[in-house]
Order: sequence, then structure tokens, then C-alpha cells
Amino acid sequence: MNNPKGKLIVIGGSVDRGSFSESTDDLQRNLKFFEKGILKRITTESAKDNLSQIEIITTASMIPEEVGEEYIKAFAQLDVLNVGVLNIKTREEANSEEFVERLRKADVVVFTGGDQLRLTSIFGGTTFHHLLLEKYHKEDFIISGTSAGAAASSNNMIYQGSSHEALLKGEVKITGGLGFINNVIIDTHFVQRGRIGRLMYACASNPINLGIGLGEDTGLLITNGTDMEAIGSGLVILVDGTHMRDTNLTDVAMGEPVSIENLAVHVMALGCKYDLKTKKMTIQKRTDFAV
Repeated sequence: MNNPKGKLIVIGGSVDRGSFSESTDDLQRNLKFFEKGILKRITTESAKDNLSQIEIITTASMIPEEVGEEYIKAFAQLDVLNVGVLNIKTREEANSEEFVERLRKADVVVFTGGDQLRLTSIFGGTTFHHLLLEKYHKEDFIISGTSAGAAASSNNMIYQGSSHEALLKGEVKITGGLGFINNVIIDTHFVQRGRIGRLMYACASNPINLGIGLGEDTGLLITNGTDMEAIGSGLVILVDGTHMRDTNLTDVAMGEPVSIENLAVHVMALGCKYDLKTKKMTIQKRTDFAV
């Protein structure tokens, strides 16, 4: 398949309210950068800039109305006013002409945080999902996802597994995602929740996948399906199992510790780039930034 014409923006999130925090103080602090940083980048990457039609998909969230309103307010701070909310709750709705027509007219969709299994079980294989893939590959269209929305973006998806027991055989659960990008697996809230073990396990079990760990208020802008640029205020951790020498994953019993030899780890901050084809990283030097 040809490289997609659209762009994918995956964001590490904050807590279970998409990229917004439960506490008022944290909410205001997070919004300050989120509005001016990542949301601004979503807007400027769109062909229509602040005239874009943006649809916020709150399906993953347990508090969709509240999350949707927060996004509307945040985009309004950037003078982006054509923002709607799609709280699609069932597969029947994901196949309905009403919601599909909304998607046809959209320039940008943003999947909020919550439960990524809700995204895959409700959207997977529906008319809405097929149109998302078509628009992403054929149009100048942006798909963005934060937290659960980011985790569900790849063809493989982590949906369960505690941080402290991640390197015990069988503790990390992986299933199929929405397939906007192949050969990566994405974990979110990465630095804050200490999820390096989850990503190492995921890469050891299938080294063709590049592990992407997204910190909060941090993301990747992915163009051409392969060119990745770090955005936001935190860190992106990459785990590359391509040159893994050995693991005892298939030898130990369920629940036993797993050993892995020679995983490569890269750390990206704002402006750093990584090419999925060549596996090469370019570090953004301080002198590269405009003064």
C-alpha cells in the first residue's frame, strides 16, 4: 500500500479525561501547554488551519460530555470554532449514515482517552472505520488520538498489564488496534506510570514492532506513515527489538520472569525525528531552534 496522504498525531494523554486532568490546578496547567502546543500543532498541520472542521470522538471516555466540552473550549482558545463531538456508543451508530456523513465532511478527528477496547470493539470493521482508513490514505486528513486514542491507532494494541508485573510472562495483553500505522505498538502515560516493562515485553514478543512510549502532554506527528517528529513538552521513548539477540519468553512458564538480551532504547524530546524505514534518529540540537 502507498504511503498515506494524511497525518497521524498520537499523544500520551494525562488521565482518563482525554488529555485533561481530574484536578482543577492540573487542568489549568496542562491546558496552558496543550492549547498552545499540541492542539496548535494539530490545527496548523491541517490544510484549512483554524477553519478546519474538527470532530472530537469521545467513545472511549466514561465522561464523554465533559471531555467533549473541554476540547471545544480548548480549540476555541485557538480561534478554531468548527468543532463537533461524536459520542458514538454502539456499532450500529458507527454504521449509521448520520455519523458517517459527519466524518466525510471532517478535516480532523481527535480520539479522546478512556478505554481503548471500546474503540476497537465499537469501530473495528464498521463503515466509519473503513471511511477513516480511506480518508487517511487518500486525503489531506488528520487523525489524532490521545491516551486510549493513541494506543488504539496501531495495528497491534496493548490493552492490559500492570507496570510492576509487566515482565512476567502473560501479564501484558495485546490485541488488534485500528490499524492507522503498522509495525509499531504504542503505550501512553509512559514516563508517569513507569510502563517501560510493558513496552519491552511487547517488543520481545514480536520484535517487528517498534515500541513507542508517549509521556503525558507529549506526542508524535507521523507523516508519510514513517516520518516521526516529537511534539509536546515531555519525552517519547522508543524500544527497538530488531537486533534482539535472545529471550527466554517461550521457555518460561506463565507468570515467570522474562529475560531479554539487546533491546535498543532511544529517547526523543521536542523536535527530534525518527525514520521508521531506516531506523535512524535525528536529535534536535538547541542551536536548531529559532531564537
